[in-house]
Amino acid sequence: MALDSFLLELLEDPVDHGPLLYLESASVLYNPRRGVAYEVRGSIPVLLPNEARAVTDEERDQYGADPAARSTGRPSS
Repeated sequence: MALDSFLLELLEDPVDHGPLLYLESASVLYNPRRGVAYEVRGSIPVLLPNEARAVTDEERDQYGADPAARSTGRPSS
């Protein structure tokens, strides 16, 4: 199940407080600055620092190239 657009505007990384990339196909919220991914279980993002996992080089390339990735945070005006 996809995350709601309103919820995506509110989400940020709990450690560096920056935006994340939401990859619905992988059910993760990815922080390219820190190289970690947070799991999305059902429609619930698990944004606990101790639950984050390091992404592999292959995942980093895949996540960065995904045209369907959506950025979290408020859109800049």
